[in-house]
Amino acid sequence: MRFLLPFLAALSLGAAPARIIFDTDMGNDVDDALALALLHALESRGEAKILAVTVTKDHPDAAVFCDILNHYYGRPGIPIGMVKGGKTPKPNPMITAPVGRRKPDGQPLYPRRLRSGNEAPDATQVLRRVLAAEADGSVTIVQVGFSTNLARLLDSKADAISPLAGRELAARKVKLLSVMAGQFPTGPAEYNVREDVESAAKVFGEWPGPVVFSGFEIGLALLFPGASIEQEFGYSANHPVADSYRAYMKMPYDRPTWDLTAALFGVRPGHQYFTLSAPGSVQVNSTGVTSFRAHPDGRHRYFLLEPGQRARTLEALTLLSSEPPRAPNR
Repeated sequence: MRFLLPFLAALSLGAAPARIIFDTDMGNDVDDALALALLHALESRGEAKILAVTVTKDHPDAAVFCDILNHYYGRPGIPIGMVKGGKTPKPNPMITAPVGRRKPDGQPLYPRRLRSGNEAPDATQVLRRVLAAEADGSVTIVQVGFSTNLARLLDSKADAISPLAGRELAARKVKLLSVMAGQFPTGPAEYNVREDVESAAKVFGEWPGPVVFSGFEIGLALLFPGASIEQEFGYSANHPVADSYRAYMKMPYDRPTWDLTAALFGVRPGHQYFTLSAPGSVQVNSTGVTSFRAHPDGRHRYFLLEPGQRARTLEALTLLSSEPPRAPNR
């Protein structure tokens, strides 16, 4: 806690709802779907505002599934940006199964605006447009996939959207970057880093503001109970998150809450779900292994999970991600 309080004070907590951009590799693991559901629950509670969803998995159903979730939770107008020429283009049943479900008349079971991710605008342009429209120091970005989109944002030039280049735009508009990536204080190359090492090294090395990291070890210590899919999600006969969970692996199974942890902190940084490390910097080597070097002027911190935090944090993750929409789709 001695490292946590000054950092949280700098974030100007307790004012308006957190203004969130959710950057996700939706379709590689089911925790992305649960994390987006959690963010919708927090918006329904008045604690968050989802400004955009940007996708780093380069499969056309990834953006469609995000669109389905936004419709399901009653927010069909949320902008969605799609990576172009990105990583992991292979299909995954967790997105293709719910996207492909049809009514008896052949129409899609779940409403959506996008027919394919190819219809979605470029993620970099969506990031620039959304950030340019926001007040200075008001946005939290939750990155739970690859660093591709944010690296491209940093490289983006001034344009008709904003006279600011990407780095300056991020410095002016973003107050916090909450990332699920790496393993700390060090460990094997984690998936989100390993799949796009160059982009991760750029974002971790050049991001101009504070960054908090939820490492592999944090989500692994907090397993989402598969029983919740059958129980807490049972309020709706057809639920895209439950469909996704069932399609990802053979039921029943519990799954790490990696991406949910970064999303929860992004909205509720002051709730003491996690302790933060001392300040420092995260480096990435050529194979994707992350390491942390403590120094007082560092902009990076990583999550620590103390024994007394575990049960309360898992309860929040489970209850929020399974919370019904205000007007459930049945």
